[in-house]
Amino acid sequence: MVSEEIRNNNVVDICKNAKHASRVLAASSGKQRNMAIRLMKDKLTTIQSEIFKANEADVKDAEEAGLSPPLVKRLTINEKVFAYMIKRITSLVDLEDPCGRILSGYTNKDGLMVQKISVPLGVIALIYESRPNVTTDAASVCLKSGNAVILRGGSEAFRTNILLTGAMQDAVKESGLPPESIQIIKQKEHAIVSELLAMDEYIDVIIPRGGKDLIKKIAEGTRIPVIKHYEGICHLYIADDAPVNWSVDLCINSKCQSVEVCNALETVLIDEKAVNRVIHPLFAALKEKQVEIRGCEKIKKIFPDVAAAREEDWSTEYLAPILSIKIVENKEEAVSHINSYGSGHTDGIITMDLETAHYFVSMVDSASVLVNTSTRLSGGGAYGLGSVVGISTDKLHARGPVGPFDLTSYKWVAYGRGHIRE
Repeated sequence: MVSEEIRNNNVVDICKNAKHASRVLAASSGKQRNMAIRLMKDKLTTIQSEIFKANEADVKDAEEAGLSPPLVKRLTINEKVFAYMIKRITSLVDLEDPCGRILSGYTNKDGLMVQKISVPLGVIALIYESRPNVTTDAASVCLKSGNAVILRGGSEAFRTNILLTGAMQDAVKESGLPPESIQIIKQKEHAIVSELLAMDEYIDVIIPRGGKDLIKKIAEGTRIPVIKHYEGICHLYIADDAPVNWSVDLCINSKCQSVEVCNALETVLIDEKAVNRVIHPLFAALKEKQVEIRGCEKIKKIFPDVAAAREEDWSTEYLAPILSIKIVENKEEAVSHINSYGSGHTDGIITMDLETAHYFVSMVDSASVLVNTSTRLSGGGAYGLGSVVGISTDKLHARGPVGPFDLTSYKWVAYGRGHIRE
């Protein structure tokens, strides 16, 4: 077992240890890191019942404290969630090693050979709320990409996160890598986050996961680069030729499969030429799923009992069974609406026309732009990334789902034979 000293160090010591571990990881082989990931799966599976008990205690405390139902759902680990966590860990093993790839190369006329090689970012800090699956995702993705990680989960998942981290530290140690490659801050005080944000000497990147206010506070309170997204105001545009069955199925899956996540659907835009075909079966399906609809004036004329959409509805991330719906004149109006009110996260179109699809993909300025698929597919797994540590709506350094390859940078390496500059 990993010593309590490692698990209880103060923030400065944790950061120093992480920096040292990151240098060891940078020199490690992909084979050794994969061994550690396999052992993480084994260690976690061995203590599955203990994890459930710890999580039950966390959930009970959260409910008694009045945590909202969506956050309680995110906090809960059941058999299905645990299997999903393990699957995401093991999916990383089959991926190519993100480190040591020759991204480009050049040899000049004098024989100087230059290579651009992928390398880890270094030390990554994760600050997040509720979801203990982020603990295992972050640890495994960072390890796969040769980065050390410092975890600071929410107090509502304290018992669960401590148990998960301890098992993963044991796995890393058994593989011969520093157990400090994965560390968790155990202090619950909010002041600890401020300390962490000041550690630019040791931490290379911060990734916040949680509500908009938390992410803004972190981004504005540190000199350390932050990979982030503030909101997931996701759209589907039902084009004039959209098949009715796809329109209904994709809207229902995008909205209802998991309403509390950032790539859940929040607004549907229906081309006015598709309204007569699509509107009644779509509304019937949404009613069956008990989704509250907030409609534009044209929707209200068809369904007078529907709540009127206010201006703020078009820029609201509901994270609840609520959906705003607007009828638009054409694809140009749909794109204009998305670029005006969207958050740059995930937006999609339903169409059979390649030219229309190409226009939409080219004109919508979002991290993920989808054609004839559910917005729920933008989480990373469907993109072949294995597990991810979050989703970014920034354009530098990473954009969209942030997987192992996005947690690397590069260095230039030159090989010469006594070359000098003349």
